[in-house]
Amino acid sequence: MADDADSKRPDLTQTAFRTLNRFVRPLVKAGVGSPLPIGLGAVVLESTGRVSGKTREVPVLGVRVGDKVIVSTVRGDSQWLKNLEADSEAGVWYCGQRHEATASVRRGPLNVVLLDGVDDAG
Repeated sequence: MADDADSKRPDLTQTAFRTLNRFVRPLVKAGVGSPLPIGLGAVVLESTGRVSGKTREVPVLGVRVGDKVIVSTVRGDSQWLKNLEADSEAGVWYCGQRHEATASVRRGPLNVVLLDGVDDAG
């Protein structure tokens, strides 16, 4: 009986990330903490939900090198990672603007996503 109740309770880690993201996302989208043309900073990664089809946004740290942004996670169950595997078209918010990109996901102990072709037009 306890197992059944536990399976219906939201994951504490997931709830904590969702709460944090609700506060951080608008700041990062406005440009707070954005990476320079070469460097580390905060970005908002935009993907399409593989089940819902809705746009999903998550703030993450990324390394920007010209027209590429690299993000990563050790969490293999991250929904944004699964969404990008299902649909590689993505958006990346930094410096207060949205940039189109194509995602390449590489799974491993550190899951890495290369967002390529990040445009400067917004």
